[in-house]
Amino acid sequence: MNAVAERLVVKRTFKAPVERVYAAWTDAEQMKRWFAPGAMSVPMAESDAREGGRYRVQMSEGGSDCEFHTTGGAYREVIPNQRLAFTWQWEGSELETLVTLEFKSLSANETELTLIHEGFDNDDTREKHAQGWDGCLAKLDAFLD
Repeated sequence: MNAVAERLVVKRTFKAPVERVYAAWTDAEQMKRWFAPGAMSVPMAESDAREGGRYRVQMSEGGSDCEFHTTGGAYREVIPNQRLAFTWQWEGSELETLVTLEFKSLSANETELTLIHEGFDNDDTREKHAQGWDGCLAKLDAFLD
């Protein structure tokens, strides 16, 4: 496996306190408001944000033939307002990857988020997730604004 395919790193700065950014990732009701790229919506989100707890997010493309994309996994590391690590697996897929989020307070109202998503099996899968995360993080930015 080539190292380029394996790992994706995305950094973003949000104009919100670190506690608010962290809560957006761990509170199911907040996740429903942003955790899908583009025009997709989140009809269902579940989150038990503790080590060993599980999460599940269902994304919908809407329309008359409504297509759903569901992902879920287990929380591996939970350090409130600092670090969150969880497995990521699309329903129907064999591939399980790992997402690690690092939250850094830059000021009372500014947070740097580093998202590391690793364990991809090829460049195409990595690139699709890079596009998905870009879309999700744009919606998170609008949600926090």
